[in-house]
Amino acid sequence: MREGSAASPQRSASLDNRASIGARLDEERRRASLRGDVREAIFGAQDGLVSTLAVVSTVSGATDDRFSVLVAGIATALAGIFSMAAGEYLSSKSQREVALAQIAIDREKVATKRKVAEAELAYMLEEEGLQDDEASAVAAVIARHPEVLLNTKVEKEFGFAVEEASGSPMQGALVMGTAFGLGALAPILPYLVLSVNVASSAAVLATGAVLFAIGIVKTRWTGGNPILSGIEILLVGAMAGVVGYLFGNLLPQLLGAPAAAG
Repeated sequence: MREGSAASPQRSASLDNRASIGARLDEERRRASLRGDVREAIFGAQDGLVSTLAVVSTVSGATDDRFSVLVAGIATALAGIFSMAAGEYLSSKSQREVALAQIAIDREKVATKRKVAEAELAYMLEEEGLQDDEASAVAAVIARHPEVLLNTKVEKEFGFAVEEASGSPMQGALVMGTAFGLGALAPILPYLVLSVNVASSAAVLATGAVLFAIGIVKTRWTGGNPILSGIEILLVGAMAGVVGYLFGNLLPQLLGAPAAAG
């Protein structure tokens, strides 16, 4: 009886440990699944900020007509929203289609040529550092379970999980388009309430502040230094604004028209 009593708490502790490990892994997987959305959101917002600022800076350097600047900025934002969303949708869809095709090939191999799939897995395990006999033994154990063999082989060979190929391209497109539109607001909004001359400086400052904030927020997932990350994105984005402003003042003169006064 004492032996059974001792085994019961040990088994309970083992189950509790497995439960905690499962919960921790589920949370880590959930966070990892957000990487794609975070990438698309940061890329979309940054592009919306930089490209729209470049356009409004160029146009405001060429004219002091606020309506013209707003039309150019809004047109750029709308075009960017649909262009970025469509591009993200098509690229994600193509990537998933390629992944599904590769998975289908490996699924067929696992079903009809199990030993070939097992040998390929063993080879990949050897590439990662296992000894020949160890790699063969591990591959043999995994090969007893077709789905485990398929999942492991796909991850080792192509660098993605089987479930990653079943995501929705529309989700990435919506994230990208929405982020671009929100980013484009920062350089546009000052021209709604301020004169062109004042709004041009305010747009640069607003864009810089948002870029810096994006860099800080990004470190929540990257674990980097928030200040350095903010400065990095700010400096990259600032180049587009400077180039846009310079071209906005030089381009009219190159075309034979005077730049806007003041």
